[in-house]
This record gives sequence, C-alpha cells and structure tokens, in this order.
Amino acid sequence: MSSPKRKILVTSALPYANGPIHIGHLVEYIQTDIWSRFQKMCGHDCIYICADDAHGTPIMLKAQQEGITPEQLISRVSLEHQKDFFDFHVKFDNYHSTHSEENRIHATKIYECLKKNGHISSRSVVDLYDPVNKMFLPDRYVKGECPRCHAKDQYGDNCEVCGSTYTPAEVINPYSSVSGATPVKKENLHYFFKLDNFRDILQDWIKSESLQPEIINKLLEWFDAGLKDWDISRDAPYFGFEIPDAPGKFFYVWLDAPIGYMASLQQYCDRTGKEFDAYWSRDSDYEVYHFIGKDIAYFHMLFWPAMLHGANYRIPTAVYCHGFLTVDGQKMSKSRGTFIKARTYLDYLNPEYLRYYFAAKLGPDVGDIDLNLSDFRQRVNSDVVGKLVNIASRCSGFIYKYFDGKLTSRFLKDCQDIFQDAVRHNQQIRELYESRSYSHAIRVIMAHADATNQVIDTHKPWELAKKEASNYKVQQICSFGLNMYRQLAGYLKPIMPELAEKSETFLNVETNWKDLASGIPMPEDHMINEFKPLITRIEKESIDKMVEDSKQADMPSNQDPIDDEVTFEDFAKLDLRVARIIQADIVEGADKLLKLTLDLGKPTGNEHRTVLAGIKSAYSPEEIEGRLTIVIANLMPRKMRFGTSEGMVLAAGPGGKDIFLLQPDSGAEPGMRVK
Repeated sequence: MSSPKRKILVTSALPYANGPIHIGHLVEYIQTDIWSRFQKMCGHDCIYICADDAHGTPIMLKAQQEGITPEQLISRVSLEHQKDFFDFHVKFDNYHSTHSEENRIHATKIYECLKKNGHISSRSVVDLYDPVNKMFLPDRYVKGECPRCHAKDQYGDNCEVCGSTYTPAEVINPYSSVSGATPVKKENLHYFFKLDNFRDILQDWIKSESLQPEIINKLLEWFDAGLKDWDISRDAPYFGFEIPDAPGKFFYVWLDAPIGYMASLQQYCDRTGKEFDAYWSRDSDYEVYHFIGKDIAYFHMLFWPAMLHGANYRIPTAVYCHGFLTVDGQKMSKSRGTFIKARTYLDYLNPEYLRYYFAAKLGPDVGDIDLNLSDFRQRVNSDVVGKLVNIASRCSGFIYKYFDGKLTSRFLKDCQDIFQDAVRHNQQIRELYESRSYSHAIRVIMAHADATNQVIDTHKPWELAKKEASNYKVQQICSFGLNMYRQLAGYLKPIMPELAEKSETFLNVETNWKDLASGIPMPEDHMINEFKPLITRIEKESIDKMVEDSKQADMPSNQDPIDDEVTFEDFAKLDLRVARIIQADIVEGADKLLKLTLDLGKPTGNEHRTVLAGIKSAYSPEEIEGRLTIVIANLMPRKMRFGTSEGMVLAAGPGGKDIFLLQPDSGAEPGMRVK
C-alpha cells in the first residue's frame, strides 16, 4: 500500500553573497539535496528553494573595495554560487536573491503586520560610532572582548567561544574593524521586535518534538537567560531595504534574510502557477523544513517562528541543524590548503565523491563531521568503485558477450534470497533517509554490496564460462548481479544522482522508490547496453594538487597570510621576561645575527643567557648594549650553525633598519614578566 502524497517545502540557509562557496558550506546543501531528491523519488510533491543572502554592511563595503555597486557584486556572486551548486548536483527548484522585489514586499508586509499587532517598539539606545569613517557601526564591525567569558577579538553581537549574545555597547575594549579606531558612544533611535511576546508559542514549539534534542537544550538555555527585544534596524549607510516611515533606517539583514525563503517561493509560484498561501497560511497542511548550520540556530529557532506567528503565518514543521566541517581533524586552513573552495575541488575531483563521503558521515544529530582526506580516498575507492560499481563491471561483460546483452529473471536459490533480502530492507533504508540518518543507510546498502560480491565469488561465473560460454548458470549469476546493482545504485540515487543516471542508461531502465520496493527483477530477456566506466578511482595526486592549489587561492603575491591558529593555552605557556643586553658581539660569517648576552634580572637569580638575534641590519653592537628587550625565557635551547641560542628576543618593526627594542628608561626592569 503506497503512502499518501505529501506536499513539502525544503530550504537550505541562504549563502552570503560576498564570497565563494567552500566545502564547509556544501555539507548543508548536499545534506538537504539528498533529502529533497529522496522525497521526490518517493513520489512526493517536494520543492527545494534557496536564494543568496544579499544585504548588509559587509556587502556594501566589499563592493566599495572592488569599485563596483552592491548590485553588481551580488549579481556576479549569485551566478558563481549557482554554477557551483549545479556542478555539485545540488538541484534547486528555484534560486533567488533577498535583494528582490518579492522580498521587499514580503518583508514590508510582515513588518507592518507585526507593528499593527503591537510587536514593534522604538527607543533610543547608545550605539558605537566610528569617528574616522563617520558611521554607526553594525554589530559585525565592532570587535573586542566578550563581556561574558572575556575571550578576545569577538564580534559585537555574539561570542564564538561561549555562544553568548549581547549588544556592541557591552563589548569590552571595542574597536572598529573598518578603521581600527576606538568607537565613541552616541544615542540613536532603533526599532525592536518584542520577542518575549511569543514566549508561549515558542515553548509549545519546543515541546512539539519537531526539533533535535541538542537544539532544544540550547533553546531552553536562551529561555532561562530571558527573551530580550530584538534590534531590527540599522542606520545608513546600509545596503538593504529601508523601513517604511523611517527614513535612513534599514531592516537588519537577519530580518529580511529568512523572509527570503518566502520570496524565493513566491517567484517559484508566480512562474509555475502554484499557490503561495497553501504553504504559509496558518491552516496549511503542507510541510515546511529548514536545514541550517547550528551557528544560526538562534535566529531560526526563536526570531523566525516568532515573526511568522506574529504576522499570522504558520511556523515551520521542523528545523534541522548540522555541525561544522573539519578537514583532517582541524579547522579549515588556507595555509594548510584545507580551506577548499567548491570550484577548486571541482577542478580536480568528481563531486559525487564528496557527496558520498559527506553522506557516509552525516546523521540526524548536530555533531561536527571530519573530512579526512586519506580516509576520503580509501572510503570512496573501496565502497563505490571496489564494491558497488565492481558488481556491474564484473557481470556485464558476460551478459553482453555471451548472451547478446539479455538478462534472465530466474536466479539461483541463494542469489534469489540475497536479492529479496535487499528488497526487504527497502523500508528501513527509506526510514533512514527520512530521518537524515544517511551514514546508517550507507552501511546497510554496502552490506548488501558485500553479500552480492561474496555470492558471485562463490559461484565464479568466469570459471563456468571457460567450460561453457553459454552456460545458463552464468547468465543467472550475472543477471542477479546486475539486478542487485540496479537495486543498490537505486538506493544511492539521492546521494549519487549522476552515477544513478549513468547506471540507468547502462541498464536501460529507470528507477524510483516504488520500483525498489516491488521485489520484481528486470524482466526476462531485458536488454542492457554495453558497459562503460561509470566512475573512476580517486588518485592521491588529484587530492595533493587540490590541496596545493587551495594554498594559493586568494593569496596575492604581496600578502603574507596569518599562520594557523594556536590556542590561548598554547600562548600562555610562553614565559616572556624583560632582559637587559649586557653585551653584544658580531657573529663571524653571519649576515644578520648578533650574539647577545642577556641579564634576566634578580627575579630569575640574575641568570644570564646567550641568544642569537637577527637584528644586525638595525643595530651595531655598541648601540644596543644596555638596552632592554623581551625574551622568551622558557624556549628550548636551539643549536644553530653559529652556536646555541638559549632563547628568543622579541622586537617590533617592518625589518631592515626599522627593528625596535625597548629603551633603557622605559620603566621596565630585567626579570619582570610580560603579560
């Protein structure tokens, strides 16, 4: 009995229109695309929409840097994004932009409805103002110390270390990331969305079990901290939509960004004749699912459903969060070549490799996943090439050569049992796709691939063919293998659509989920086409070239990129001390080095150290004797060509003649710790 046809709207978070898609982004779009393709394969009316998030100060500033308009920037980036998605087989039914008339109309409508219903207020607040650039600073252009955990260099709206949210005015020791200046405080009128008005509806939503347990726990923490009014306005200059009846004030990008889901659907409905209200009305029986990263859960789990409810729309059926991507166990890094752009990946590797590997790692939780490049190569080569496609390649030759490309539908008993077992697992695999348990689904599918290869190995059709080429048993075994290949490639169709399409061409048959559940093999004398390679192995050389190319991406020759991050704990291990240079000598044969004898002062027992320092271009020995410097006192001694250096002195400056040490009268004393 077939399940009733569902009407489903699926979205991924909107990629920001100021930069390229990278493999970290692709976790989400591949996860969503697999789910959407699965729903369509099951016969449901599923629409997958997206758009570029095109507003905000970063867009405006980047356009200024490039000497173009924001509209020109977002138009170019949109084409780049859509090309990347298309080439990764991410199949949207509609792709739009938040900088669109549809989005302006819906954002204005929602705002005016919220205001009419008493959910918008205005009041003066103290803002941070950049005195150099003469502009009020958006949250993300204020950086400083988190007022909660005191982590340094955090953004003005939330801390990436402890997850706290706050206002730019609360940031400790703030500075403008635009000019570097210390902002001044000025009063400014802002508009707010009264989030606490929706406490009851949000609590009911949390209790509905439509959210992941980890996210529910985080939401409860936010509830305990209090639902504060949400600042939804920003000041000119700003690239976005002006707030009605508030000249010079613009909707904060996070207000109109999720409304972009509605705008993209509106464009789709206008193009296809579908009814927009059927999806978003309060009494809708349609399903709406958002796939997002856990870093934007706050906006999608609190503000977005509250806005929708306050404007008399339905709230989402569910919001599914995923974790972040690491590469080889670490945060993506440009210096290591693991910050890999989508286009760089596509220059060297098949997109279906990454789709398969991500699926093999993804489950229904919000845990981070790791792209281990060595395991990536081994896993794809072993599973997809060595197990799955191997079934088709080893069986097709016999069928095409000895049986005119014709299959039989009558299998040997043990082969029939294995085929029916794969059919019986159809419902389980279907449920695993539905619950986004892709990694579990792949384990089940590959277990059937193993069983198929084992029974083929047991019967050894290649040996039977040597005795009698037209042996019916050979046709039975190989027909079984090709039917199993169709079944398993069909199960993987949402994950590897290109491989599935090539397989259907080769097998001369199309596949949907109903076919996979039928248990009916391809008919007697069904003709297949000649086998051609369906997918090739990943070569280590291709991965190495991709990594090397990623090291160079976006790295102009005149730039010196920042090295990989170190933890605060690593930095805290350094014992920095003030030291006096009591003697300086020329190092024979060395172009840059001076040999320094340092006095670390009374706190260290008047300890003396010998350090080789590359400061000869700036100082003669007699110039620096008696000067102060800072030394890393606990650095392990290092044997060098010209002797052993028992530490490292620190100096500032661009180099050459401009290398600066502390002056003798700077107020520091030898032995003092530097914190």
